[in-house]
Amino acid sequence: MAQGTRVATSAQTPLAQNLVLSARGRSLLKRLEGIRLRPYDDQTGVAITQWVAGATIGVGHLIDQSEWSRFSSGISQQEAETLLAHDVAPYEREIRKVVTRSLSQSEFDALVIFAFNIGRRAFSGSSVVRLLNNPKASTGYPSLESAWKAWNKSQGKVMQGLNNRRAAEWKLFDKGVYQ
Repeated sequence: MAQGTRVATSAQTPLAQNLVLSARGRSLLKRLEGIRLRPYDDQTGVAITQWVAGATIGVGHLIDQSEWSRFSSGISQQEAETLLAHDVAPYEREIRKVVTRSLSQSEFDALVIFAFNIGRRAFSGSSVVRLLNNPKASTGYPSLESAWKAWNKSQGKVMQGLNNRRAAEWKLFDKGVYQ
């Protein structure tokens, strides 16, 4: 079987129309993102007491400046869970919209986790999506795996944390291993 192609099985659903992030996928996303109940700067990880671009709380929730007063003094664990459910839903919908092939639950979970990290617009226009939908698509990457793992930079610098995250996401996508 060619790299990046899969034979439909009973574990897959046509075009992922009914899939949502599983409990195991949510757990992995929380491990990869971390859970912070006080605001912090996403780029530096440093706790903050006033809004900055990149202000984050919970499980990777970017705080809009208009939301600062709501989140400035922190949130509870339950509020972090509620925010995560709200924040993940648009990524689930985006994957169901742009991916045109069947996906297993673990593949869908990996894509949600990946897209959540890189952003919906970046995901939708990525070589990853093009290669998912057409393994023979012309991209600058020899395989879906290499296109996926190329998302390893922050502010132009290769980050070991992103290398590790991409490896975990790919292991989930390719092997169905939630680690």
